[in-house]
Amino acid sequence: MKKFIISVLGKDRPGIIAAVTQVLFEQNFNIEDVSQTILQTQFSSILVVTGPDRMAPGMLCDLLSTRTSALNMHFHARELSADEGPWTACDCEHFVITTRGPDRKGLVAAITAVLADFNVNVTQLRAAFRGGDKPDHNVMIYEVDIPVDVDQGRLNAALKAKGEALGLEVNIQHQNIFEAINRI
Repeated sequence: MKKFIISVLGKDRPGIIAAVTQVLFEQNFNIEDVSQTILQTQFSSILVVTGPDRMAPGMLCDLLSTRTSALNMHFHARELSADEGPWTACDCEHFVITTRGPDRKGLVAAITAVLADFNVNVTQLRAAFRGGDKPDHNVMIYEVDIPVDVDQGRLNAALKAKGEALGLEVNIQHQNIFEAINRI
């Protein structure tokens, strides 16, 4: 069996997941991992699947496009090699970083540049731009893996300094604490 990663993009509507997974099922694919979200009006999904050795990435995309043509979705697939495991630079702790403040261009780039400087891996990013009449009500939530050998004090200071320069309130919490407080 071959392992593939597939991305699916297009205008959101009911039945997308049903149609895509039905095609995969009919072609003897097994879904190992999946993530799906809607951003504004756009559907996005990433699937890791295993399937027949005869299948190639281009064939898989063509098959999905043809069989779900009424949905007008866009597909990309590539084969995953056996040695493509998860990123693990070292032992890591899971943290959640939240930023609050006015929306403006470059916020994500600036915060993630600080994280990259400390070899911190972003595993999930969510943003809620709900400013409207209150532009300070914008929130970004970064789920991150921080190597245990990172100086937490220096990282926290760097994030706070960058946040202050951008007009953002920045908080960092261990994931267990964040989940207990916010009941995710």
